[in-house]
Amino acid sequence: VRLHSHDVRYGSGSGQQSVTGVSAADDGNSYWRVRGRTAAVCERGTPVRCGQAIRLTHLGTGRNLHSHRFASPLSGNQEVSAFGEAGEGDYLDDWTVVCSGTYWARDGEVRFQHTSTDVFLSVTGEQYGRPIHGQKEVHGMAASSQNNYWKVMEGIFVQPSEVFKAEQYHAEL
Repeated sequence: VRLHSHDVRYGSGSGQQSVTGVSAADDGNSYWRVRGRTAAVCERGTPVRCGQAIRLTHLGTGRNLHSHRFASPLSGNQEVSAFGEAGEGDYLDDWTVVCSGTYWARDGEVRFQHTSTDVFLSVTGEQYGRPIHGQKEVHGMAASSQNNYWKVMEGIFVQPSEVFKAEQYHAEL
């Protein structure tokens, strides 16, 4: 399932832009940009460390992946929405990358844990009806499980910076 969003608002809860899961591999609304946490700069080419706080900004609408203490519409877990304008939002847009190793590896599975409420970004089997028929509910779950692993499927990958390359491969004699 791919993390998806579009300018459709939840009819209950926060009324913010919905975030769902879709199966289609060619969906243009499933692209997200990795950015530094709120009020932080993340230079292009800098690897993301496991344990680092980031923001995910939806390319199509410019809103950030967001969560807060509203109940999700189908499962009653914590709502996950998209919030802000042009990539600017608030501290509730920050997610910690949970992975093994030092850095988030291109091929590795990761979890995203909301920095303010500690829930994990998750998708289970609940599906919406109209107007987003068949899309799965994405929500925050308190416990880690197989439902909250994520993997990068496609996109633009930036080569690591020269500083990172030197850090990784420099050996003292």
